[in-house]
Amino acid sequence: MVGRMRYSLPLSPSLEQKFDALSKELEVRVLATASGGRYGDSRFRLVGQIRPRVLDGPIFYALLPFRVAREIRDFGPDAVLAQGAQEAALAGLGRRLARLPTRVIADIHGDPAAPTRLYGSPLRKALAPLADWLARRGLRGADGVRTISGYTSGVVREAGVEPTATFAAFMDLEQFLETEPRPLPERPVALFVGVLERYKAVDVLAEAWRRAAPQVPDATLHVVGRGALRDVVARLVAELPGQTRWTEALPTAEVARALDEATVLVLPSRSEGLGRVVVEAFCRGRGVVASRVGGIPDIVEDEVTGLLVPPGDATALADALVRALSERELADRLGSSARVAVEPWLATPEQYAGQIRDLVEGVLT
Repeated sequence: MVGRMRYSLPLSPSLEQKFDALSKELEVRVLATASGGRYGDSRFRLVGQIRPRVLDGPIFYALLPFRVAREIRDFGPDAVLAQGAQEAALAGLGRRLARLPTRVIADIHGDPAAPTRLYGSPLRKALAPLADWLARRGLRGADGVRTISGYTSGVVREAGVEPTATFAAFMDLEQFLETEPRPLPERPVALFVGVLERYKAVDVLAEAWRRAAPQVPDATLHVVGRGALRDVVARLVAELPGQTRWTEALPTAEVARALDEATVLVLPSRSEGLGRVVVEAFCRGRGVVASRVGGIPDIVEDEVTGLLVPPGDATALADALVRALSERELADRLGSSARVAVEPWLATPEQYAGQIRDLVEGVLT
């Protein structure tokens, strides 16, 4: 398994469950990056971060084919599961360097064009032509493609490739399912949880809240996250201190509590592969105000489990927030429907591991 995912060893309990289940089905090795401890689990080959940070990503990707080739020679895998279309292209190059018949599977969780256009520094846009070329090479050259939703399957088909399998990533939702959902709070609260980056459209949310807040004077927007657009949130808090809260980070249990203290989740993304936080909100019986983009409509049904608006439309987002925060009966109905709709997304680590094994075996036959 190859990608820019960040891991810290020892693994968290939820990741331990996931990889223990995978290890019962397959012999697994993970080539990824480290966010903390790098040693103590023989299944992981974690790459430390490069300083200065601006060089970390470019160096990781430049060296990835050589690292993949080394792991193929040492580990001798039947298949490499590369998380991302560009990563699949670089894994394919690593296979050629190793000169072994290892299969490459592209694991697609979102739009391959988004990272260079909507993530991190605007300087990434200069890499867009190269990234797009690599994505096409990765998808068309892969021996198999796994997608996680109808949306990501559509992205792959637009590249002229048919997905080999479609199933959601394993999500450890235990802490969101421990107790029954709580009643909505007395005072309305909209909750945003995510990185403060362009693809999450935090700037659109800030403008929408400036428009919505005067219409719901007893309501609060609670923003949870950190990232490149932190100044956007800081300005919003300064402008509307009585109606805006900002928490830079919360552990999982506290995210569940924040959802219990919220009326609705708001997710105004410009790009979204699936939206795990939507599933978490559904577990806590909370409806969602979100943009009609990416994989969000695969989960959220407009006027049933949430309110969907055009991406980038601050006015429409403001109107939807005012509805959800001022009409308690609507928020209750959305939340009740959301708790029922989450059931198909609940999978055990064992089910996920079985699907990965089936995917690999299908590509090998």
